[in-house]
Amino acid sequence: MNEKLPPDALIEAALLTQTEPLNEKSMRELCVPPLSQDKLIDVLAQLKTRWQGRALQLVHTHEGWRFQIAQAAFERLGSLQEQRAPRYSRAVMETLAIIAYQQPVTRGDIEGIRGVAVSQNVMQTLQDRGWIEVIGHRDSVGRPSLWATTATFLSDLQLDSLEELPPLTELGELVLPDLVETPPTGDEEEPAEESENAGRLVN
Repeated sequence: MNEKLPPDALIEAALLTQTEPLNEKSMRELCVPPLSQDKLIDVLAQLKTRWQGRALQLVHTHEGWRFQIAQAAFERLGSLQEQRAPRYSRAVMETLAIIAYQQPVTRGDIEGIRGVAVSQNVMQTLQDRGWIEVIGHRDSVGRPSLWATTATFLSDLQLDSLEELPPLTELGELVLPDLVETPPTGDEEEPAEESENAGRLVN
């Protein structure tokens, strides 16, 4: 005998088992018949109340709704992880900060700001993480690619928009000290060659 689950139980299970955030359309269509928007709002409010004060929290991100570990629990559970989160080099984090705050930018722009050549490994690391992507090409000699951050970048930082980015000095204080002892990768050995893009960003 098939038991019909109530909407809150079905949506709760979906949120707990999916690796990616769920958008509201997907959650409404899980139920038969599909939930109205008002009913879904009620269900989400019920779930947030149910999980209040627990180590998992229901949050809304740029990509949709998901459960994530509360900060206090995350700090305590870190010692149980067999594999630590990757520590990115200063070159990677500085490149990401330039793209996030000055986008869209070319590699020449980034090199002009940092004063050193941008290694392909740096760009590939940020692409593999899903944080940057090419959104077009500049109408100049060679038509260089224009880079910008992605929806995944916003979701990972728990931001709804780029306007919510912290001040650049605050970002530096948060991420750069943790990277000071990262072994050098050779990404910053070569000074950047002068190009028509160098120094173009003045805003």
